[in-house]
Amino acid sequence: MDKKLGLGALISLVIGSMIGAGVFSLPQNIAAHASAGAVALGWTITGLGMICLALVYQSLSLRRPDLDGGIFSYARAGFGDFIGFNAAWGYWICQLLANVSYAVVVFSALSYFFDTPDNVIFGDGNTPTAIVLASLLIWSVHALVLRGVQVAALVNIVTTIAKMVPLIVFCVAVLLAFNLKTFTLDFWGHGNGELGSVMDQIKSTMKVTLWVFIGIEGAVVVSARARHRKDVGRATVLALLGALTLYVMVTLFSLGVMSQPELAALKNPSTAMILEAVVGPWGAWLINIGLVISVMGALLSWTVLAAEVPFIAGKTGVFPAWFARENKRGSPSVSLWCSTCLVQAFLIIIYFQNSTYLALVNITTAAALVPYVFSGAYGLKLALSGQTYEGQPYQRKRDLLLALVATFYGCWLVYAAGVEYLLLVALLYSPGILIYWKARQHHGLRGLNRLEQGMTAALLGFAVLAFYKVVDGTIPLN
Repeated sequence: MDKKLGLGALISLVIGSMIGAGVFSLPQNIAAHASAGAVALGWTITGLGMICLALVYQSLSLRRPDLDGGIFSYARAGFGDFIGFNAAWGYWICQLLANVSYAVVVFSALSYFFDTPDNVIFGDGNTPTAIVLASLLIWSVHALVLRGVQVAALVNIVTTIAKMVPLIVFCVAVLLAFNLKTFTLDFWGHGNGELGSVMDQIKSTMKVTLWVFIGIEGAVVVSARARHRKDVGRATVLALLGALTLYVMVTLFSLGVMSQPELAALKNPSTAMILEAVVGPWGAWLINIGLVISVMGALLSWTVLAAEVPFIAGKTGVFPAWFARENKRGSPSVSLWCSTCLVQAFLIIIYFQNSTYLALVNITTAAALVPYVFSGAYGLKLALSGQTYEGQPYQRKRDLLLALVATFYGCWLVYAAGVEYLLLVALLYSPGILIYWKARQHHGLRGLNRLEQGMTAALLGFAVLAFYKVVDGTIPLN
């Protein structure tokens, strides 16, 4: 393509992917399970892990510029075709579920303006009216992305700037209203037995915080469309540092305005209720409007990414080759149509299952863990082998440490996710086996080897177990 994405467009894509709906509900989501001290420790660990992961992506984008698509290309290069495919499939499913969650939460936010006790129009975003309008929204975004990735990127820059205004107003307001006594009240949560130990609180915090960082790899995914390869790493790190600063301010400053029990009892988006308490009713209006703009921007970013992943996977032989087809504007049309149709199908399922935004968040977060773990692990493998580090002993030691921390952090998150959501991930991953088999046929490659057959059998076994647990209600979807 003649037109490429510059540094500003890449930064806005990453920020637009990360900063969606989650930040507007962070104060309540985190305070529901943790005290101020545990939240501070949780952010410290999360910040360290995500910064290391971002720096791993920066290093890999420069050392392996031949690997377009990043997050699954790294898994494939380091651990073989089967692992690479599952990383691509899992990441694609994560993106589709994220788009479903955004479509749902847009109309959940609009319920603040339109719903009354006697007339629920949008509810939690899963009413018939909300589902119909959410469907119109995703197909409108679909039409925009069909016009070209550059057009979508330009619109995304505008929505990224617009979404930051209410968040900056919120941070300034709660900083001015911050009370140290409120912040330090029951600092470690010992007075609330429901929170559990400090370690339990930290683990709960980290599960919530991962969701708001999903999208950190946005620039890596579209690296083939970057004007300069070095901008991919720069955009990733700069966007992460900006988002991390914003998230910490939103959560910790809020704990200085309201106590942990008060925050935990708020309705989401909790930032609206907090700002309303500080500045009056106009604060809630500002936040809810900002939420709608933010989520629409995130929906646009994730639609671009959801089309790009199977497109790159099709070009590199991970998915069937027909995923790699483009229209005359250079938009990955086939993968975009497949993505939007699946999002539509998931929206219909949401209606019949009466699922909520939070349930989608938990499933999406768990689905993203596998690609993240293998990205860090490939960085670790590359540094251990010394490949691409000839004559660079210092850089090799630095990258070895960064990749080790990123991999350990990813493994910890897999543990923190819990068995229930990992089983749901197996259920979501299992249909991909057919696509993998078809892709192998399409590219004239042999079928599964013995190791892959064993992994497939284990995956299908866990998927069957997950299905029965969903049917009998052991694993709820709402």
